Amino acid sequence: MKVHVVSETAYMIKGNGVHTAFVDHVELLKTKQDVETVVNNEVRGDVMHSHTYGPFYFWKGLRYRHKRVFTAHVIPDSIKGSLPAWKLWMPFVKWYFKQVYSYADVCIAISPRVEEAIRETGAKTKIERVYNPIPVERWKCSPEKRRQGREMLGIKEDEFIVLGVGQLQARKGVEDFMDVAASIPEARFVWVGGRPFGPMTEGITRIDTRIAESEGSNIQFTGMLDLDKMPLIYAAADLMLFPSYQENCPLAPIEGAACGLPVVFRDLAEYTTLYERPYLKASSTDEFIRLTHDMMADPEKLEQGKAVSQALIRQFDKNEIREKLLNIYQYLYESDLQRATSKFPSFQTT
Repeated sequence: MKVHVVSETAYMIKGNGVHTAFVDHVELLKTKQDVETVVNNEVRGDVMHSHTYGPFYFWKGLRYRHKRVFTAHVIPDSIKGSLPAWKLWMPFVKWYFKQVYSYADVCIAISPRVEEAIRETGAKTKIERVYNPIPVERWKCSPEKRRQGREMLGIKEDEFIVLGVGQLQARKGVEDFMDVAASIPEARFVWVGGRPFGPMTEGITRIDTRIAESEGSNIQFTGMLDLDKMPLIYAAADLMLFPSYQENCPLAPIEGAACGLPVVFRDLAEYTTLYERPYLKASSTDEFIRLTHDMMADPEKLEQGKAVSQALIRQFDKNEIREKLLNIYQYLYESDLQRATSKFPSFQTT
């Protein structure tokens, strides 16, 4: 069986979670020889699996009637705090995503909230829930990675580093991160991420003004970094804050957890249904500040936070996720028109 994996991120700015998920997916499929994988290729596969929802997805999909798989990384609510005047865009966005989801024969929901959002659009598609896999070996920390990461950032070994990762937009909570940094001048804060949407980013002027005002303080902004640099950045840090206001199945905090960092999430309803194990959370900027102070002052609490992270990542075991994906591909590969329009079974690992 030949699986054709498609993602427009390969031709765009790559510093985002969708591109990382696409790269992880391709690497996961190639770990064994039981399936052939082609990527963004003119060579025809037996099944197409897309991570993006632009013209490329619809064009490539023309040759894969009843053999289309789509991973929904983005839902209509994702534009809130990402694009300016998002309320005006929302009716069109909901209509468009309905077309995107309905075009697929199987829509993969990466979280319970995503599954719910797909149904809310009224899309006529079959839905399977499959989490984003985490290649733990890529993110595993080492003293050498920590040294290289701190050297890259220009930060001394004895400094306590608090890390934030995400696009420079209001939805990701970057302004809250800056508020925490201003309240804890004795720590160093680093934010990694850029702006894939450029001038169409919500709050761009406001955020740029604050970044300019913070120059020379205890916070630095690296801009967008290539994926191969991120293991070094995570290894350089002591604590990660993830103050985002809307997420589906975010990769950055799980990557940080896989590196061994304590990760403090914003207390969102989405996470209560997504994560099967406990996680550190804060419902306000004051709580982010308090938890950061606690981790800095008490090595035991820092170690407890690391233990929470190690338990959290077990949910994203790549082998189980790979098996679920292959089950879906195999069903579509073997199906004819009658089976493709019949009731779709639930694919669970054995």
